[in-house]
Amino acid sequence: MRRQAVNLLRSLALSGGETAKLSNTCAAGGLFVARSFADDAALKKTVLYDYHVAQGGKMVPFAGWSMPIQYKDSIMDSTLHCRTHASIFDVSHMCGLTLKGKDAVKFLEGLVVGDIAGLADGTGTLSVFTNEKGGIIDDTVVTKVSPDELYIVVNAGCREKDLAHLGKHLDAFKAKGGQVDMEVHDDRSLLALQGPEAVAVLQQHVSGTDLDKVYFSNFRKLDIKGIPCFLTRTGYTGEDGFELSIPNDSALELCEALMADSRVRMCGLGPRDSLRLEAGLCLYGNDLNEDITPVEAGLTWTVGKRRREAFDFLGGEIIKQQIAEGVSMRRVGLVSSGAPARQHCEIVDGEGKKVGEVTSGAFSPCLKKNIAMGYVDKVCAKAGTQLKINVRGKMNDATVTKMPFVPTHYHKP
Repeated sequence: MRRQAVNLLRSLALSGGETAKLSNTCAAGGLFVARSFADDAALKKTVLYDYHVAQGGKMVPFAGWSMPIQYKDSIMDSTLHCRTHASIFDVSHMCGLTLKGKDAVKFLEGLVVGDIAGLADGTGTLSVFTNEKGGIIDDTVVTKVSPDELYIVVNAGCREKDLAHLGKHLDAFKAKGGQVDMEVHDDRSLLALQGPEAVAVLQQHVSGTDLDKVYFSNFRKLDIKGIPCFLTRTGYTGEDGFELSIPNDSALELCEALMADSRVRMCGLGPRDSLRLEAGLCLYGNDLNEDITPVEAGLTWTVGKRRREAFDFLGGEIIKQQIAEGVSMRRVGLVSSGAPARQHCEIVDGEGKKVGEVTSGAFSPCLKKNIAMGYVDKVCAKAGTQLKINVRGKMNDATVTKMPFVPTHYHKP
């Protein structure tokens, strides 16, 4: 289990930007030894830190925070529990923020590729912030609460650069008369309740709203156990579930209330990584970065149809050209033999020529085989293509496979 935790930390090491790199670089060599952080006092802690410790959480440095990688159960068991019952993830290290004002949509559409104006009120979408080269600054979920209010969640390790990016463009936008303000929700915690039994567990604490009618990507402001919450039907596991933004002073109360149900367990970063990889979901810093465009990442679908008329966002002309002419590399799924492939493992063709590199890899608790994600030359990207992965000097067989590896179960109409 120690080796599994080491490998998971290695795969997570680049997720979320430079802070994560600093905190986790030495993890693979000794897990918690020789941290770049002087000691735990240098790490931020969520409101639930003491609760995690009391529940047996193994705390590790991640993106500048002290976070649980697992609890008393194994990473394998915890992954399977989420697939069959319900699990709680403390994701309060992530950054929630709100843009308000009559020009909120216009402002944000200059920075992301999605059709935010086209969203119905109370719905959201996955999108990406792009730079002038079309590269991905961060991936984010954007919710249109109303025409003049947007709720956004960005990755923990990208927080500082995202806020600086937003702030820089916000100042310029407002200087030209734009009306929009930004509020960062540092006064709120974020919990994810995921799994097929999540809706039944949560419905017990919600009155006046039938959660069966709140569909995937829908957003509501409502009371849960009398606590005012932002509820989004989304998550990072491929399972049905919810993300709940809660006032800090009520986070423990709500977490304990949900945990009182025997179907629910706490879940850490380790199982979360297995779950998202099985679902074919990208991890920023591993599978996405500022040199990869949404077209190369297989995220062309995030570029809204209306946005393709003008491509009036940062890097739009480059992305327009890539959609029209194609790209030389593509993100693919892989199933391999031998030891699990890890980030940076070389992918080669039958003649031994390097054709790509693994960005994420692990043993799948659900499929009981090795799965990975990576980028390969376009000619090698077709499902069924036979390749090899160099894992510590051994050339293991690999097959390009469609994603998700495990079927998703999002609650849709």
